[in-house]
Amino acid sequence: MSLSKLRKKIDAIDAKMVALLNERARMSMAIGKEKLRDKKGIYAPNREREVLRRIKALSKGPMTQEAFEAIYREIMSSSLSLEKPLSIAYLGPKASFTEMAARSKFGSQVQYVSCASIAEVFQKVERKDCDHGVVPIENSIEGAVTHTFDLLVDSDLKICSQILLEISHNLLSKTTLDKINVVYSNPQVFGQCRNWLQANLPQAECCGTASTTQATLMALKNKRSAAIASELASKVYKLRIVKRGIEDLAHNITRFLVISIEDVPPTGNDRTSLLFSIKDKVGALHDMLVPFARYKINLTKIESRPSKKRAWDYYFFVDIDGHRLDKNVQKALSQLENKCKYLKILGSYPDLE
Repeated sequence: MSLSKLRKKIDAIDAKMVALLNERARMSMAIGKEKLRDKKGIYAPNREREVLRRIKALSKGPMTQEAFEAIYREIMSSSLSLEKPLSIAYLGPKASFTEMAARSKFGSQVQYVSCASIAEVFQKVERKDCDHGVVPIENSIEGAVTHTFDLLVDSDLKICSQILLEISHNLLSKTTLDKINVVYSNPQVFGQCRNWLQANLPQAECCGTASTTQATLMALKNKRSAAIASELASKVYKLRIVKRGIEDLAHNITRFLVISIEDVPPTGNDRTSLLFSIKDKVGALHDMLVPFARYKINLTKIESRPSKKRAWDYYFFVDIDGHRLDKNVQKALSQLENKCKYLKILGSYPDLE
């Protein structure tokens, strides 16, 4: 078949696709009206999971599942914006890794609100200035983002979803590598690039900033400086990439949480996050973990943080497999509550595939 005939076939398929996408959009608008009437949230992580699972199962190739997920991420982003203008608070400024994570989850068709701190993200959602917030919680190399853990203790917001973003750090500068005498970045980023910096810029001063974007802005002002930041920051702020991928370890991944006022129903493959404090006695932590073993519930994470209310008093943050409404999880949590001083469910949400 000739090239012109093949292109005509593609044009005909495109016409059908556009008509079907607009029909889908009209259905989304109708769903949005129903949600608002029933006072339900617009973004539904459980429904998002269901749609992506079904689309992947329907595809027999040659397009990859990853390609379909990217396409449907934008289709769902457009649908959300048609149902109701959606606003997402994130730890900024613009071009931060948290913004990249937020966009990978919600697409390009919603409003993004930059916040100067993790606390401000929580405040925006608590005051209903924004529908959801995105905050970092842990990095595979540097560990926990402690400020997020501390804010979860007192906030009434729920974790409704999570995002994993593979982080690649780049050295951005106006000058060449041999002329750089100061490097700006977030302290956590320096920890992730420590070996590379020692090997390639041993004499350069490392100056901490609140974010990688702020580091980029600092590097723009100082000709003999550099910033460690994302490729997005390079594009947004027009600063050249001197060296790509300077992180010490491959598969440098940061986990982000999506926080919301509303709970999420079960999907069949969920994770629950909770925190508890224990009584000061020998074997107390062991006793807290017994109910999970009894009901065969897998613990995927445990992290301790000082309560800041009394010396040597700690909160334990735990992630478990399952939804808080699952029968075995309910039984375990009921027994845990009888043993600990304080128990709080931070949220149940779809686990990552």
